[in-house]
Amino acid sequence: MNERRQTLLASIGLLVLRVGIGGYLAAHGYGKLKMLLGGQASQFADPIGLGPAFTLFFAAFAEFLCSLLVVVGLATRIAAIPPVVVMATAAFVVHGGDPWVMTGQGGAKEPALLFLTGFLAIALLGPGDFSLDRQVLPRLRRSKP
Repeated sequence: MNERRQTLLASIGLLVLRVGIGGYLAAHGYGKLKMLLGGQASQFADPIGLGPAFTLFFAAFAEFLCSLLVVVGLATRIAAIPPVVVMATAAFVVHGGDPWVMTGQGGAKEPALLFLTGFLAIALLGPGDFSLDRQVLPRLRRSKP
């Protein structure tokens, strides 16, 4: 396989990963955004002692806003870091004593670890060619006087 085709397939794969994992986490984070905007921060867990309001704000920011940035590929590597932090906290602190997979009796580490893995891969690999980072930002830099 030639290098150009391999680059194209890698960029398509990264697009699928960004839209898939980012879209799913944004949908998941929308509930947290509604809680935040609805003034329900006091009902949110505070697993590492930063206060429920800050924890909910950071979770909504990471899961909703950062996920949408990843979907469109804008500030992708930076935007992928907050979801990694939130999902690591969810997997190893909030669900630290839970089983790895869902058993029908409550939470599990599995969803958080799946999100963590996807966002970590995006942070390490970057957005690929089909992203605002690669399509729009270079043009903006060239048009500056």
